[in-house]
Amino acid sequence: MGLFSAIFGKTDNSQLSEAIKDGAFLVDVRTPDEFSAGSAKGAVNIPLDKVPMELPKFKGKKNIVVFCRSGNRSGQAKSILEQSGFQNVINGGTWENVNQLINE
Repeated sequence: MGLFSAIFGKTDNSQLSEAIKDGAFLVDVRTPDEFSAGSAKGAVNIPLDKVPMELPKFKGKKNIVVFCRSGNRSGQAKSILEQSGFQNVINGGTWENVNQLINE
């Protein structure tokens, strides 16, 4: 059990899990090099620094799940998207977390 989990308890992934099961738009906001080394099944790569220019790709999506290596960049991506009017954004945290939920 990681230090974070030991301090804060298990993360509640129920909303994230439901969004994934419902076909959420999965966006890995890491660099292309990181993405090519492995990512969640079915994810697209839109690096954090490109998110503001790629907003049209997010339009019309029922649910958007953003994730990265640690959850930091995905938190920033979530803020950018929410400031741009998207209400249906979930920070999935790490790509491993999202991938694990996909495979459940």
